[in-house]
Amino acid sequence: MDSIVFGGGCFWCVEAIFTRIDGVISVSPGYSGGHSVNPTYNEVCSGTTGHAEVVRLTFDETKISYKKILDLFFKMHDPTQKDMQFPDIGTQYRSEIFYETDEQRREAEKVL
Repeated sequence: MDSIVFGGGCFWCVEAIFTRIDGVISVSPGYSGGHSVNPTYNEVCSGTTGHAEVVRLTFDETKISYKKILDLFFKMHDPTQKDMQFPDIGTQYRSEIFYETDEQRREAEKVL
């Protein structure tokens, strides 16, 4: 099993799409990239914690490749919209990839 963390707007929207993909084992929404420990939804929405709404995907690379996961991620949101995914607006809706290995980083940089 492999995993990756994506911020692509509202985590519920990203979660809803990835849970339907064959080879994705689990999708867990949460927050990442900020400076406070265990922030609440209201704190994140205030824009003071620095967190993004994210999902952690666990996937079976024998069924779906990381490259295909990246492709889906960039098709489901617009990374050029700064701090938003229409109609959601705020710094917590930014586009981010929290890679877990150097190989994931290299593949993401190729796509970018």
